[in-house]
Amino acid sequence: MKTARPWHIVVFLAPAVIIYSMFSALPLLDTLRLGFYSISDAGVHSFVGLDNYRTILFDSDWSTAFWNAMWNNVKFFCIHMLLQNPIGLLLATLFSLKGLRGARTYRTLIFLPTLLSVVIIGFIWQLIISPLWGVGEKLMTLVGLGDYFAPFLGQESTALFTLSLISVWQYIGIPMMLIYAALLAVPEEVLEAAYAEGAGPMRIFWQIKLPLIWPTLGLVTILTFVANFNAFDLIYSVKGALAGPNYSSDLLGTFFYRTFFGYQAQVGSPTMGAAVATLMFLVILAGVGTYFYLVQRKLTRYEL
Repeated sequence: MKTARPWHIVVFLAPAVIIYSMFSALPLLDTLRLGFYSISDAGVHSFVGLDNYRTILFDSDWSTAFWNAMWNNVKFFCIHMLLQNPIGLLLATLFSLKGLRGARTYRTLIFLPTLLSVVIIGFIWQLIISPLWGVGEKLMTLVGLGDYFAPFLGQESTALFTLSLISVWQYIGIPMMLIYAALLAVPEEVLEAAYAEGAGPMRIFWQIKLPLIWPTLGLVTILTFVANFNAFDLIYSVKGALAGPNYSSDLLGTFFYRTFFGYQAQVGSPTMGAAVATLMFLVILAGVGTYFYLVQRKLTRYEL
C-alpha cells in the first residue's frame, strides 16, 4: 500500500517560505556578508575581515558615536520597562475588573495612538511642547507646574527622556491589550474558589493572577526589547538623522542611518553600515537568546 505524500504541506508552506526568504532571510545574510568587505571610490569591494568591526568598536572616530548610541538605546529600553509595561499591567488589571463603566471606550482611546503614524505623533508632540507656540507651558501652568517648563526637546539632558515618554504614550496600548487578554484567560473557577476561601482582590492578583500571566509578561518584555533596539522612526521624525542636540538622543537606528546613507558632511558607506546593522542584530540576538535560555525555560517548566 502506497503512503500518501503530504504535497499539500509543501504547497501551503511554499508562498510563506519564498516571501520570507526573499525579503528577510536573504537580505540578512547578504548584510552579514557585506560587513566583511570595504568599498573603494570606484565601487570595488575587497575583503577586509573584521576590520570594519574593529573600526566601529575601537577607533576613536567611530567608537564614541557607537557607544553613545548603544548607551542611549539601553536608557531608552529601561524607561520603557520601568514605565510602559508596569502602567500597561495596571491598566489591563483595571479594565479586567467586572462592572467597570466605559472600559471599552477607555481601551479604545488608549490603544488609538498605536494606530497612528509615528510622523504624526512626533509632529503633534513637537507642537504641544514647543516653547514658542505650544500649549504645554500653559497646561503645566494650570496645574501649578509652570516653573518646571523647559524646551525639553532642545536640551541634552531631557531630549532622550522626552522622546522616550512620547514613545511610551504611543505604544502603551500594546502591552495593555496583551496583558488584558491574558487576564481574561485566567480560569473563573480558580478565582471563584479563591473568593470562596476569603481571599481579597489584592491577594488574588498577587498570588493567582500574576503568576498565571508570567509568560505573557515575559513576551511583553522581549517584544519591548526588540522594538526599542530597532527604534528609529520617532527619533528621525522629531530630531532628524543627527538626533540632537549634540547626539544626545542618538540611537543605534539613527547611527546606522548616518553610517549607511550618509548625512550632511558624513559620507555614507554601505559596508560600514552593514557592519553596524550586524552589530545591532547581534545585540538583539543576544538579548533574545538570554531571555529564552534564562527566562522562557523556567516559565515553560512552571506551566508544566
